[in-house]
Amino acid sequence: MLNSQINHSHPLNNLLPIRKAFVHGVSDLLGLSFLLELVSNDLDSKGNQKTVKAYARYNALDLDISVYTYKCDFDVPEDFGEIGAVLVENEYSKKMFFKNIVLNNGVTFTCESWVHSKYDNPEKRIFFTDKSYLPLETPTALKSLREKDMESLRGNGKGERKSFERIYDFDVYNDLGNPDESLDLARPVLGGETHPYPRRCRTGRKMSSKDPLTESRTTLPFYVPADEDFSEIKSVNFGAKTLYSVLHGVVPMLDSIVTDKDKGFPLFTSIDLLYNEGVNVPSPDNGILSALPRLVKGATDAANTVIKFETPETIDRDTFSWFRDEEFCRQMLAGINPCRIQLVTEWPLMSKLDPEIYGPAESAITKEIVEEEIKGFMTLEEALAQKKLFMLDYHDLLLPYVNKTEAEGRTLYGSRTLMFLTPAGTLRPLAIELTRPPVDGKPQWKHVYTPAWDATGAWLWKLAKAHVLAHDSSYHQLVSHWLRTHCATEPYIIATNRQLSQMHPIRRFLLPHFRYTMQINSLARLLLVNAMGIIESTFSPGRYCMQISSDAYDQQWRFDHEALPADLISRGMAVEDPTAPYGVKLTIEDYPYANDGLLIYDAIKQWATSYVNHYYPQANLVESDEELQAWWNEIRTVGHGDKKDEPWWPPLKTQDDLIGIVSTILWVTSGQHSAVNFGQYDFAGYFPNRPTISRTKMPNEDPTDEEWQSFIKRPEDALLKCFPSQIQATKVMAILDVLSSHSPDEEYIGGNIEAAWEAEPAIKAAFEEFRGRLNELEAIIDSRNTDPTLKNRSGAGLVSYQLLKPYSEKGVTGRGVPNSISI
Repeated sequence: MLNSQINHSHPLNNLLPIRKAFVHGVSDLLGLSFLLELVSNDLDSKGNQKTVKAYARYNALDLDISVYTYKCDFDVPEDFGEIGAVLVENEYSKKMFFKNIVLNNGVTFTCESWVHSKYDNPEKRIFFTDKSYLPLETPTALKSLREKDMESLRGNGKGERKSFERIYDFDVYNDLGNPDESLDLARPVLGGETHPYPRRCRTGRKMSSKDPLTESRTTLPFYVPADEDFSEIKSVNFGAKTLYSVLHGVVPMLDSIVTDKDKGFPLFTSIDLLYNEGVNVPSPDNGILSALPRLVKGATDAANTVIKFETPETIDRDTFSWFRDEEFCRQMLAGINPCRIQLVTEWPLMSKLDPEIYGPAESAITKEIVEEEIKGFMTLEEALAQKKLFMLDYHDLLLPYVNKTEAEGRTLYGSRTLMFLTPAGTLRPLAIELTRPPVDGKPQWKHVYTPAWDATGAWLWKLAKAHVLAHDSSYHQLVSHWLRTHCATEPYIIATNRQLSQMHPIRRFLLPHFRYTMQINSLARLLLVNAMGIIESTFSPGRYCMQISSDAYDQQWRFDHEALPADLISRGMAVEDPTAPYGVKLTIEDYPYANDGLLIYDAIKQWATSYVNHYYPQANLVESDEELQAWWNEIRTVGHGDKKDEPWWPPLKTQDDLIGIVSTILWVTSGQHSAVNFGQYDFAGYFPNRPTISRTKMPNEDPTDEEWQSFIKRPEDALLKCFPSQIQATKVMAILDVLSSHSPDEEYIGGNIEAAWEAEPAIKAAFEEFRGRLNELEAIIDSRNTDPTLKNRSGAGLVSYQLLKPYSEKGVTGRGVPNSISI
C-alpha cells in the first residue's frame, strides 16, 4: 500500500471570507475530488504502461497559507517498478492550483501548476517526478507522456484562448491600438518586415471591425497561460495587483481632479507640495486604494482621500542634486539608465541618416568647441586616443520623429551629449547638440549648448539638459527597460514551455527566472504601452513611442550583446582582457553599474557552468538533445524571427555555447532588469531630475521677440513650462512608485532552492556555492559604497549605488535582485 499527500491552493479571489472557503472545503469537497493515476518508469511484459489509480479525498486546510491537503491510497503491485509520472483528473467544475504531490516512499512531484476541470478539458494533466532527464535518457514508459505533455502546451494556433488553458503560442504585437474606439487610436502592428519586434503570447481575440490587422481589445486582463497567472494564489503577485490598482484607481482619480490637462507647475514650490501636503482626490467606493499604503496617506473627510508622495531619496539627501552638471553625468554611470553611454571612437561625429531628408550629416560639435571646454587638459586627438570622450547619442533614433511629434503638442530633438573623463574618474559635460530636421521649406536647425558662465547661456544649458533627460527617460523606459528585459524575454518563456519538457533540466534551470513576467507584460499591453496609455500620454514621443522601441530593436538589439561583458565591449566601455577579473577591463574604472553587474554576472555564469556540465558531461549531448535544439531554433526563428537571418546568433553545439546562452537569459531577467527598474522612484520620483517629456522648444529656436523677452525676464518659467504637466507628472510618479517596489515575499536570486535542484546532490551543492557568492557580494558592494576614492558612488549627498545588491526587504528600497521580471 502506498499513500500520497496532495497540496493545492484554492483561488484566493474566492476566499471572501476564508470561512466560506473552509465550508466549501468541508462540505463540497468531501466527495471524490481528484483522480490520480501513478505511472511506472517500466513497461509491462506486453509493452504497455503500468499504472494504478485512486481517488484523493479532502484531509485538511491550513488557514495561514490557504493550502488544502488531500490524501490518497494506492494499491501498488510489488513489481510496479520506479514511479515516474502521475496523471491527474480534476473532478471539480473549476481549475485548481496544485503545489505538490508527495508519496510516502520519498517520491515527490513538484507541480506549482493549475489543473483544469475535466468539464473544461477531458485530458488528464501529466506531472513528472523531480528527477530530471535529457530526452535520450527518458525512461521508455514515459517517452510518449513527455511528448504528449509538450504537445498540450503548444495548441494549434486557432481560436480564442480561454482562462483555464495553458497554451503557449506566438503572435505579433497587433493589440496596442484600439481603432474600434477611435481611428486616432489605431497603431501599426509591431513584428514583421515593416516594424521588426519580438513576439508575444497569442490570445486569439477577434480582430477589430475597423482594421483587420489589429486584434480587438478588452477592459479585462488579457489571456496568459494559466500557469503564468498567479493573481489568484500568490501574494508575491503583489506587484501586478498594486500596479493594476494604480492604473484603475489612482490614475483615473488624478485625471478627474485636473480640469486643464496642459497645466504645468507655476513654481518649484508647487512641485514640493506633492511631497509635503499631497493631493486631495475623491475617495473611491471600491476599496481599491487599500493596496497602496505608500501613496494613500489618509482621508481629509468622508468624501476625500489624500494622495501624498514620498520624497525620493536622491532629493531627500540633496535637494539641488538635479541641478548640478556632475550629477547629470554621474547618473549615466550609476543611475537607472547606465547602459546607454558609449565611448567616442570616431571624429567628426556623423549621422547615418539620409542627408537629403534629414539635412547635413556632420555634427555641429566641432574640434574647436571641444578643445575650448577641455583646454589645459589635452587636445581632441589626445582625448580620443586616451579614451576620454564619451557620448549619449539619441540623434539618429529620434530625428525621424521630431517633426511628427511637433503636431502632437510635444517637442523632440535629435540629441548628442558629449562628456569628458576627468583625472578624478568622474565625467564632465562638454556639449549638448540638439537638432531638428528640415520641415516646410525650413532648413535643418541645430545648435550646440555648452556649460556657460553668463546668465542667459547658463539657463539655455539647463533647458538643453532637460531635453536630453526627457530623451534618456524615453529611451530608458521604451528600450532599456521594456524592450531589452520584459519584451525580449517573452519569446524565451514561450519557447521554453513549448519545446522543453517538464523533466528537462534546462527548463527547470530557467523557470524561476520566468515567473510572473508574462502576466506583467500582458498588463503593460493593456494599460501602459497601449495607444494613449500611460507611456504615450506622458513621454515625449507620444503615439510614436512603440515605433521607436521597434526601431531600436531593429537597429540595436543583438542577443550576443545582451550579456553584460559583451554589452560593455560593444559600447566601448570595456575591452577584452584575459588577465583582468571577469575577462574585461573597464574603460571607466569607477562605473558602478558595470562594477557590481560583473559580480552578479560572474556568479550567474559559474552557477550555469556547474549546472550545465553536470547534465551535459560531453559536448555531443548538447547537439543530440532534440528538445534543446528545437528550443533554441524556435527562439531564433520564431520568437525573435525578425532577426532570424542575423549572423551573430550564437551556435548551440557545446557546453560553453549553452552556458553562454542561459547565462545571458538569467542576467537579463535578474540583474539587468533590477538595474533599470528598482531605482526608478529614487531617481525619477522627483521629475525635474528625470522629466519624461519636453513640452516646449528651446527658447533660442526661431523665437518671436515676445517669446525671447519672456525667457529673458523669467527663465525659470521656461523650464517649468518645458517640464511635464501636473497630470503627466503625477501619473508617472504614481506608476514609478509601484514599479520600484518589492513585494513582501519577493523571490530573490540565490534565495530559495528549487525542489528539483535539491533532489540532485551535485546541483544542490552548486546552488549553495552560488548562494554563498551572492551573500559575499553584499559586503563587497557595501565596501565600495564607503570608499571615498570611488567618486561616482561615494560623496556628499550621494545615494549609494545599491541596485545590484542581491537582497532587500519589501517596499521601495533601491536595492535587491529578484529572480525574474516580476514587476
